Amino acid sequence: MIGMKLQILRRRAQYSQEYVAQHLNVSRQAVAKWENDETTPDLGNCIKLAQLYEITLDELASDTDPGPNGEFISPPGKHFFGTVTVNDRGQIVIPKKAREIFKIKPGDELLFLGDEDQGLALVKTDAYKSFASHLLKALYRREQ
Repeated sequence: MIGMKLQILRRRAQYSQEYVAQHLNVSRQAVAKWENDETTPDLGNCIKLAQLYEITLDELASDTDPGPNGEFISPPGKHFFGTVTVNDRGQIVIPKKAREIFKIKPGDELLFLGDEDQGLALVKTDAYKSFASHLLKALYRREQ
């Protein structure tokens, strides 16, 4: 699966296999084997490939299929923003694309949720308060 993505990305960028090989400091044959799914690039080369093609490592490694024009189609409403690193103060930086899509601005409150089986989630506090308000109103109407 990654081989087809690598072919599409390289062709979309109008790079030759030789160019990619030189950029990654590998042989052209290695690039050809990756594109033919004969071998898989190691993590270091995957990082370099993602940087070369200006995509996230998650987009490169995800199971999403390329569309007819080579774009990667994610399920509707689902996004891959890459990874973030927690600093020594426990802080993270929310990726710019995520801030834009979800309209997160400085000063916004986010609710941080955790489920030991399913992981962590961030929810805009305004959205949660609105949902909770509707839920409480619906419950109140049922009791009446």
